[in-house]
Amino acid sequence: MNLKQAPRFYTFIILLLISFHGISQVKSPLFVKDHPQQKKWVDSVYNSMNLKEKVGQLFMASIWSKNENEADSIRKKIRENYIGGLIYSKGGPVRQAQLTNEFQEMSKVPLLIGMDAEWGLAMRLDSTFALPWNMTLGAIQDNQLIEEAGAAISKHTRRLGVHFNFAPVVDINTNPDNPIIGNRSFGEDKINVTEKALAFMNGMHREGVLSSAKHFPGHGDTDSDSHKTLPTVNFSSERIDEVELYPYKELIPEGLSSVMVAHLNVPALDPNGKPASLSKNIISGILKKNMGFNGLIFTDALDMKGVSRDKEPGEVDLEAFLAGNDVLLMSEDIGKASESIIQAVNSGIVTEERLELSVKKILYAKYKAGLNNFKPINTNFLIEELYTSRDEALLEKLFENAITLVKNNKAVVPVKNLQKQKIAYVNFGDDDGSPFLEQMKRYAEVDWIKAVKLPELLEKLEAYNYVVIGFHKSNSSPWASYKFSDKELVWLHEIARKNKTVLSLFTRPYALLDVKSFANLEGIVVGYQNHPVAQRKVAQVLFGAAPAKGKLPVSIKNEFPVGTGFNTNNVNRLAYGSPESVGMNSAKLKKIDSIINYAIDKEMTPGAQILVARKGKVIYNKNFGFQTYEKDIPVTDTTVYDLASLTKILATLPLVMELDEKEVVNFDTKLGDLLPSFKNSNKKNIRLQDMLMHYARLQAWIPFYISTLDPKTKKLSDKYYSDIPSDEFNTKVADKMYIRKDIGDTIVNTILKSDLEKRLQYKYSDLPYYLLKYYLEAYYDTSLQNITQEHIYKKLGANYTGFLPRTRFDSLQIAPTENDQLWRGQVVRGYVHDQGAAMQGGIGGHAGLFSTANDVAKIMQVYLNGGSYGGEKFLDKETIDKYNTCYYCEDDVRRGVGFDKPQLKDVGPTCNCVSMMSFGHSGFTGTFAWADPEEDIVYVFLSNRTYPDSNNRKLIREDIRSEIQKVIYESIDY
Repeated sequence: MNLKQAPRFYTFIILLLISFHGISQVKSPLFVKDHPQQKKWVDSVYNSMNLKEKVGQLFMASIWSKNENEADSIRKKIRENYIGGLIYSKGGPVRQAQLTNEFQEMSKVPLLIGMDAEWGLAMRLDSTFALPWNMTLGAIQDNQLIEEAGAAISKHTRRLGVHFNFAPVVDINTNPDNPIIGNRSFGEDKINVTEKALAFMNGMHREGVLSSAKHFPGHGDTDSDSHKTLPTVNFSSERIDEVELYPYKELIPEGLSSVMVAHLNVPALDPNGKPASLSKNIISGILKKNMGFNGLIFTDALDMKGVSRDKEPGEVDLEAFLAGNDVLLMSEDIGKASESIIQAVNSGIVTEERLELSVKKILYAKYKAGLNNFKPINTNFLIEELYTSRDEALLEKLFENAITLVKNNKAVVPVKNLQKQKIAYVNFGDDDGSPFLEQMKRYAEVDWIKAVKLPELLEKLEAYNYVVIGFHKSNSSPWASYKFSDKELVWLHEIARKNKTVLSLFTRPYALLDVKSFANLEGIVVGYQNHPVAQRKVAQVLFGAAPAKGKLPVSIKNEFPVGTGFNTNNVNRLAYGSPESVGMNSAKLKKIDSIINYAIDKEMTPGAQILVARKGKVIYNKNFGFQTYEKDIPVTDTTVYDLASLTKILATLPLVMELDEKEVVNFDTKLGDLLPSFKNSNKKNIRLQDMLMHYARLQAWIPFYISTLDPKTKKLSDKYYSDIPSDEFNTKVADKMYIRKDIGDTIVNTILKSDLEKRLQYKYSDLPYYLLKYYLEAYYDTSLQNITQEHIYKKLGANYTGFLPRTRFDSLQIAPTENDQLWRGQVVRGYVHDQGAAMQGGIGGHAGLFSTANDVAKIMQVYLNGGSYGGEKFLDKETIDKYNTCYYCEDDVRRGVGFDKPQLKDVGPTCNCVSMMSFGHSGFTGTFAWADPEEDIVYVFLSNRTYPDSNNRKLIREDIRSEIQKVIYESIDY
């Protein structure tokens, strides 16, 4: 070293100390606590390299892992050019891991691996997970969730051996027409963008992945793509400093690992017209000197036309290095570029100190990434670990917190008073909206209205008082088309002009810029992406199962400035999501699948619906098998099952509790007071409480149908039955089977005259519910069918629940219960299986209700909610608690008042793992519904185990329903 070189050399040493040894107050993610070992490793590696090897460290080459020719090219670059790193693009994770292991083995100095994984590895790789785009995240108000997003992505990148994720994007997207940033930006507000970027960066660093803010000095207000041309940022230096540079000034002191410099023409910062990526003024002057950044500096891809168009291969790389970049990303010709820089070093254009500064910064980054002790990537279970249930729970939470209610005139969202709404769905856009529609149908009856021409559509919509328009644009990439067509804008205007309309937008909010007027739209909800989870979450917000929490990250004209967003409250309707979101374990819950599939294989039942909800959220809702063993009709969400005795707690009991609250009845009300015909009978003093607790000495069962058979032939007696309806035979029992209209009187009279059990003891009996049906119908002067619909099911949106399903559904939607050769002589499908209820025309207080698992869960959730659901008050919590009490436990009677309760000893209805506060009921046809207030769990099991023969008790003998319940409780992780 000569004397002239000495000052420059010592300056370099000081810079290194500041950069990596913690003298500066700026946090450095490349600095680790055991820095003497770090420095020792860096110096050792650096000193072992010749000039070509040092220059090779500057290059990060691009590879598509799915392209074998490119793999050969990388092998050559490692052998001949000693490249320092790789940036992976399109391909698959296993192939990438295998190549990384091979390339690391080949390389003298371990390779620094980078990727663009802004929203996850799925940005580049198949079979991997994608979180929402930044524009979606920009709407979220809880920045801790953004940190979790950064951490989740980084877990994946780290698992795949990737050390640098070129994220976060800190561009402030103030130009709606920006063709390349758009959804990749957190929005247009510099503070929101910065807070989100900082949180994302902290999540990355938490998981040991290095960050890279881009695209310096700011690509947010451009209207061209730097992949194709050189965009211009035509603002003053004051504006750029105040807006575009703001995130960098905030992130740098917090430990930003690196900066990627964009190919942008920024005249205010470089009057010479050099692209930012080649500008010494911008990189060495503004970024390094003025802003004090001492981390790694990456060029954007040097093969992009925005910088390479007028340059010879190698020329642009040298210019970029001289400008102050450390890593030359995706050079068009690494061989020529390397040779160009070597010549520049040899000729003194590039000093050895300048080269050493960049190479050592790269080596420090490699040490920080753990490459001083490289271990090959383990490809076992790689795919599974890159796509976990934990990630799905986070994805759900992110979308749930992003959904933004931009307009909400007259509180049109959430939907209330379901019994008064007639809802239509109209789809716009060019992508699938089925998850949105399917989710809405879980809450209410929603009709998909379609028409070729606008007048036809408007005429059809006249029958509806609430119209939901879903605008669905492709979720395939953040750059996909997002605008309304001219036709759709006209249709939107006319629909909104004539109907109460809520627009649900499943694309970037900028689509609203083309809407000429928002005056006639009552509601606007932005879901940001047409992701299935976003669609389901918007539906949940519309129906009040989830609150709206998001705020617009960009402005939409003057009407909706950045930050617009109405908050709504949860109205206690069931939400839907992942098990992990409520402290349940997905992997453990999968054991349910094997149990029910075993049951179906062993012909315990031809099929089943199983639903589990916790904390007001359905987290397991699956259908298994078929309606029959012929396997012709699969079980679906809308397959309707005969609930059998679940009718007691889902129809009759809530009506009794309602009358109790109105002080019409109470526990001490006598049967003689309920039904005057019993006043002079031996049953007149039976208390309501004892009836409902099966402690009233009533007979367990009376086979009423037997007395209607011919005593000799045991066939249907003409005295009671006809195969055609008439005034006398007006009660339908089954197909071509009508019973006398006065049969109800006969049933009541038979119960009236029946003997009481001699001993006062618990005996399960249907008879109280026969009698309560007649009492309720007399009190309300209408059928139990009408009472339950008006008082319960319509308000709940339980549209698949009710008596007489054949009057509302196609028979093939209803699971058959038995091939009844004993009485009806036919397959029973859509008619109640229970003979006594069938003789009452299908409407019994003890049986006759049909439903789906989803609807049953709604009613059980009413109980867990303390009597409310969807903004409607059905019962008081105190009433539910009163009826959900075991009053005769000392007498070994486990029952509550109407509700079944957990076993007191060994035998009972549950897995013996539920709380004593829990309650529910089972049904003869193979049904079960149970609620546990302590764990906030609802479990519903529906099947038709009685088909084709009700003597099939395998499901009961093997205790399948309780075995599944046991799995549910074993799956609680809290």
